[in-house]
Amino acid sequence: MAGVKIDSVAAANGQVKRVVYPPGFRWSIHMKPLIGTELCMHGHVGFLTSGKVQGQYADGCTFEFAAPQVMVVEPGHDAWVVGREPAVLIQFDAAAETAQRFGLPAEHRHAG
Repeated sequence: MAGVKIDSVAAANGQVKRVVYPPGFRWSIHMKPLIGTELCMHGHVGFLTSGKVQGQYADGCTFEFAAPQVMVVEPGHDAWVVGREPAVLIQFDAAAETAQRFGLPAEHRHAG
């Protein structure tokens, strides 16, 4: 999908994934037409092993991660790869239950 490569293995009640997002990837451009929601409504918890990712929530809050870095992204975001290097994320995923299992809100809420 959109040049994204995913390797995954079952682990307990979820999956551990290696997700490679290519340079130029942006969720709102490449995934929104396939998924049908305005924003990515999946929570992401993992470790960015290479590359750089930026993103924004509906309320204007932004985030940025640069490898090597642990990352947590709440549901309700757009995100994109920055630069010419792919972003490689080792992600701990429980499908639709990811946010709940990791104690994330169902959708981003401004902390201020």
